[in-house]
Amino acid sequence: MWKRTRKPGFFWAGFLVCSTAWSWAQTSGTFRLHPQNPHYFQYRNKPILMVGSGEHYGSVINLDFDYARYLQATAADGMNTTRLFTGAYIEKLGDFGIQKNTLAAAEGRLILPWRRSTEPGYTLGGNKFDLSQWDGAYFDRLKDFMTQARQQGVIVEINLFSAHYGDGWKYSALNPKNNINKTDSISSRLVNTLENGNLLAHQEKYVRKIVRELNGFDNCYFEIQNEPWADQTDIVLKRNEYGPEKDWRSTLQVVSQRSNDWHRQVARWIKDEESRLPNRHLISQDISNFHYPIADADPNISIFTFHYALPEAVTENYQLNRVIGFNETGFAGREDATYRRQAWRFLMAGGGLFNHLDYSYSVGAETGQDTSYKAPGGGSPALRSQFKTMKNFFEKLDFVTYKPDPGLVASAPGALTQVLGNGKTEWVLYYEPMAVKPHDLNLNLKKGSYRAEWMDVVTGQKLRSETVVNGRLVVPEGANDKVVIIRVIVGK
Repeated sequence: MWKRTRKPGFFWAGFLVCSTAWSWAQTSGTFRLHPQNPHYFQYRNKPILMVGSGEHYGSVINLDFDYARYLQATAADGMNTTRLFTGAYIEKLGDFGIQKNTLAAAEGRLILPWRRSTEPGYTLGGNKFDLSQWDGAYFDRLKDFMTQARQQGVIVEINLFSAHYGDGWKYSALNPKNNINKTDSISSRLVNTLENGNLLAHQEKYVRKIVRELNGFDNCYFEIQNEPWADQTDIVLKRNEYGPEKDWRSTLQVVSQRSNDWHRQVARWIKDEESRLPNRHLISQDISNFHYPIADADPNISIFTFHYALPEAVTENYQLNRVIGFNETGFAGREDATYRRQAWRFLMAGGGLFNHLDYSYSVGAETGQDTSYKAPGGGSPALRSQFKTMKNFFEKLDFVTYKPDPGLVASAPGALTQVLGNGKTEWVLYYEPMAVKPHDLNLNLKKGSYRAEWMDVVTGQKLRSETVVNGRLVVPEGANDKVVIIRVIVGK
């Protein structure tokens, strides 16, 4: 999470450019980029659109969190992905205004990949860690989590590292004050760079260990680092010239070259380790907040993710022919409608992954029913129901044959629209009203007969079915956003 406050049945043009990135994960395992359309995934030989609304990434490291109940609940709500931090980064109770934080285990209830030593002095209580010894109980818990996720059909983003916000570096087992292995004392800004002294060797051992332990699971991929731009930042654009100059929400911040060099090294470790193992997994890189046209994309990366993402994150990078993901929401209030619209906008731009950070999950509330939380974001059973409606809608369609088709709309007075379609017989149009009264849409359709079916994105109920006459589409009444499927009428 960004906490720096603190402070179609077709192959694509240029498809071979990205073949190295996605073919790496094709030789074994079943979670991969879809061979027909690499903007989406395939799992167990079926196309899959990744939609999640999950806890704050502490399922395994927090011994008080009942991940079995959590995974059952998220799957029952129709979600098929979750994020997991594996221990290089943790938080303490009270951090970042999160009242019930699964990444902040109570004293004595934290478990990490490294075994505790006999020497007292860990910053958050208990003995220091021995980075030369693995904790078998941790890996048993990790693999049990993965097993239960697989049984529930949940794909897990394995997040290996994170930026360290504020004084967060003080809590890491890799910090020299928290281990007996004499890791170098460095600035937190250098931790996830190639300039981190002897820490690099410990990071490599950790990455290779996680990769080996999870090699047998087909329901995961590896994300190198959460929000690398938070501690290694290149500010490339002032997004909001009317907002506070130093507020991160006003700027577009991307991973720096120094950080990117380290990312490439971690990706090479993963690829090298798996070259000696039976299975291959996709690798993901977190690029920036909001959006950014990626330059010099690493061929080992199959998934590029953004936080608080705008649809431009997809449109600016669509030519890369890899999955573009929006894998963390937040800092936009707690209204369900806000995050529902973000999800629809992103997927309708051609994104293949959306994951909402859902604060209704916490220790003792693993089924996500607690809406009394205090946190910088949202989450609720009602919102997950709306995400499920969206996911079910797409799953009934042949979405792997789709690509963005903004040219379908000639004019949309008083509204914002986005279009996906196969370019011949079927289009999906997402409609966000801005005016109080709806106005007709004018579509650039070839001469022929077409049928339109409108759906309420909140309830999933059919609103209206109509024939499209001369490219004119009548919009149903109502202030909510809506979606319509437009199909050629066969035989006319």
